[in-house]
Amino acid sequence: MNKFLMVILSATVLSFCGCSGKSTEAVASTQGLEGQEISTYLLGDYVDVKNAKSKLENAGFEIIASYSPVKKGTTLVFTNEALKAEGVKPGKAHAAVLRLFIDEKEKKISFTNPVYFGKAFMQDKYEHAVFNAQFEAINSAFPGLKNSADKMKYDDLAGYHFMVGMPYYDDVDELGEGATAELLEKAKNFKKGKLIIFELKLSDNCFLVGYDLSKRTKKFVEKIGRANGAILPYTIAIEDGKATSMEAKYYIALSYPLLTMTEFTTIATVPGAVAKELEKPFKK
Repeated sequence: MNKFLMVILSATVLSFCGCSGKSTEAVASTQGLEGQEISTYLLGDYVDVKNAKSKLENAGFEIIASYSPVKKGTTLVFTNEALKAEGVKPGKAHAAVLRLFIDEKEKKISFTNPVYFGKAFMQDKYEHAVFNAQFEAINSAFPGLKNSADKMKYDDLAGYHFMVGMPYYDDVDELGEGATAELLEKAKNFKKGKLIIFELKLSDNCFLVGYDLSKRTKKFVEKIGRANGAILPYTIAIEDGKATSMEAKYYIALSYPLLTMTEFTTIATVPGAVAKELEKPFKK
């Protein structure tokens, strides 16, 4: 590749990586989001798992999974009726859950920002009132949360991709086809169900399944940043006769918006490994 093409590529990558900065008080206005930078995560002082669960439940959330993506780290996956109502919309199942990563090593907590991931996953179906209500509920239950350095402009979230040639939200990995009940049964029976982290029913024809990855594959979290450990567990959407997952090149980049091309190349084999592992239950 000549120097001119390298310059163009570098500029493209930088335009999607954002920039770091000092954390500020977490804010999500109901108006004027256009042009604003939305933080990927909401950061706070350490709260242990037991107390975090209690705070979430008191705030009206249902905890559906407790999962360890890294050593001395726990992700709580949670939902409520409002999130489920959004997730049941066609192709939007991933928006039905939020996550809290509790880092017992670094003594910090990190929530997936409902506005950031809500806009990214709901695309043109995004209802700010719904996701801002989750934002406010989290902040009320956990006062003093700060914005993460990871962030992206609101305007870019719905059409996000890492760079030219990389996948968008709708460019999913198709894992299998068949009746919803049949696909769900395959996922639950593979390896006697040991890889299923949670099963969330959104309707008779729509399920979101939390799925464990192999130790080797999920090591990418430690490699590019355990602070964003809420990226796992990976999820599979089963609806309308198909089992699909978000393309890992999209989901990893969205969850690590400060990731550089150099850093991405260090985990170049991960997206393919994720797809292969998620396909296995449906190949039987």
